[in-house]
Amino acid sequence: TVVSNSLGVPVAVAGLTVLAAGTSVPDLLSSVIVAKQGEGDMAVSSSIGSNIFDVLVGLPLPWLCFSIINQEKVVVKAESLGASLLVLIFMLVVVICSIKLANWRMTRGMGYSMFLFYLLFVAQDLLRQLPNKDDAVLPSF
Repeated sequence: TVVSNSLGVPVAVAGLTVLAAGTSVPDLLSSVIVAKQGEGDMAVSSSIGSNIFDVLVGLPLPWLCFSIINQEKVVVKAESLGASLLVLIFMLVVVICSIKLANWRMTRGMGYSMFLFYLLFVAQDLLRQLPNKDDAVLPSF
């Protein structure tokens, strides 16, 4: 947050791009290496498994530790949590359906479509993060 504020980059943009890429690049590299060895199933399983691990362990474990140590609840403050969950479920259905339509084969076209799905997801999330006209701080002259 400090770096993004210092550079004038909105926190949402920093979180969706720089931080997400930083945590995903190792998964990408390991999946590419394994796929080049002919183990495409392992590459896909690694990508999906790491994300499931992040959601089921990476998020709740620090909260659990905090709650145990401090004897208080962790309150998650997110204005659009419900909308984000709906988009996540929708994207999951779209990805599964598109893989099914490709006969469960990871092709170059499938790779392009996954990249397009990611760009659409980032675009909609950034649009939802934009400040409202009422919240905008206009410079005074």
